[in-house]
Amino acid sequence: MSRIVIIIFVQFMFIISLHSQSTPYVILISLDGFRWDYSLRNITPHLDKMKEDGVNAMSLRPTFPSSTFPNHYSIITGMYTENHGLISNGIWDPFTGERFSMGTKESKWFLGEAFWETAKRNGIKTASFFWPGSEMDLDYRRPDYFQPYSDDKDYLERVDTVAYWLQLPPAERPHFITLYFHDTDKYGHRYGPNSPEVNVSIARLDSLIGELYMRLDNMGMIDSVNVIVTSDHGMTEVSNDRVINIAGILSEHDCKLWGGGTMMSIECDEDVREQVYQTLLNNRNHYRVFLKENIPSLYHYSKHPFIPDLMIFSDMGWSLSKKDTLRRSSGGSHGFEKDHTDMHGTFIASGPHFKKGYKTGTVWNIDIVPLLCEIYGIEPRSNIDGKLERIEFLLKGK
Repeated sequence: MSRIVIIIFVQFMFIISLHSQSTPYVILISLDGFRWDYSLRNITPHLDKMKEDGVNAMSLRPTFPSSTFPNHYSIITGMYTENHGLISNGIWDPFTGERFSMGTKESKWFLGEAFWETAKRNGIKTASFFWPGSEMDLDYRRPDYFQPYSDDKDYLERVDTVAYWLQLPPAERPHFITLYFHDTDKYGHRYGPNSPEVNVSIARLDSLIGELYMRLDNMGMIDSVNVIVTSDHGMTEVSNDRVINIAGILSEHDCKLWGGGTMMSIECDEDVREQVYQTLLNNRNHYRVFLKENIPSLYHYSKHPFIPDLMIFSDMGWSLSKKDTLRRSSGGSHGFEKDHTDMHGTFIASGPHFKKGYKTGTVWNIDIVPLLCEIYGIEPRSNIDGKLERIEFLLKGK
C-alpha cells in the first residue's frame, strides 16, 4: 500500500514540475516616475540592451490622474481610475468619513482584480517586492509572497530576493513577480526631471536592471524570463512662478478646499455650489474647473461615488494652492493630464515571448493586464478597460 502511495506522490510531483516548466516567467518592474525620455540620455546601457533584445514603446500613457497609486493599480488591474477605485493617493469616503492613504491595507478600497489574483485563480504562484495593493488585508487577494513596503529597503536586497524566489523548488516557485523602485520619483520631485541628481538616479536604476540580468544569467534563466520595465507616470518642472491661489479666488465664499498641486476639490453647501463654480470659471487662469457630472469622458474620472462634486485641474506645470507659494521653490511634479508627454512613462520588455528589436509608439498602461493574460494563456476579467488588440503586436507571432 505504501509503495502505491509513493508512486502516486512521485507522479504528482512530476506533473507539478512539468507544469512549472511550461508556465512562463514574468518579472514586472516599476521605476516610479521614470519619464518616457529618461532612457534616451545615453546613461542606460542595460535598458538599451533590453531595447535591442526586445520591444520598446515610445512612451507608456498613464491614466488620470497621473499619480502613483492610481496608476500602479491601473497597471495591475487593467482598469481606469474611476473603475478600480483608487482615484487619488489620498481618498475621502463622504458617506462614512473614512480616509484612504498610501499605507491603507483594507481591501474595500481596492476594486477590480489585481493580476496576481487572476494568476492565483489559474494556479500560478505569484510574488511582489512592493506594489500598491499587494499588502491588502485579505490573504486570497495578496500575492503568494509579498514584502511590507519600506522606503529604506535596500535596492540590491530587492533584486536578491527576486533571485531567491526564482530558485525555490518548482512547486513553491513564483512565475509572476513584481519589483518596485522609487528612486527617480524621489529625486524628480526634489530636484526636477532635468537635474544632474535625476541623471544619477536614472543610471542607478539602470545598474539594478543589469544586476537582475546578471543573476538571471548565473541561474541559467536569462533566456526563459520575460522582463517588463514600466513606470507609473512621468515628471515635469514646477516653480513658485506658476502657482494659483485658489483660496484667494474664493475668499468671499464659505467653502473648504481639499488637495492641491495638480488637483483640488471644493466642499460647499449645495445651494451655493453654482456660485462657487461660476466664480472659479470667471477667474479661470491656467486651470480647468468642472462639476462632477460635466467632467469630460476623456478623463475617465466621473463615475466613482467618492469623486467630489466640484473639481479643479491645473494646467501642465502649474500648481493649485491655498496660498501664493509652494513648499519648495522649484522641483518636479506629476498628476497632470494623462495625454501630455511629460506625464508619460516607460515601457521596455524583453524575453522569450517578445519580438526582438521592435519599436512602437505610445502604449496604454491599462493594456498590460491583457498582455500578461495572453502570455500566460489565461482569461482576464470581463470588466477590465484594457484591450489586447492595442498591444498584442509586441508578442512573437502576432
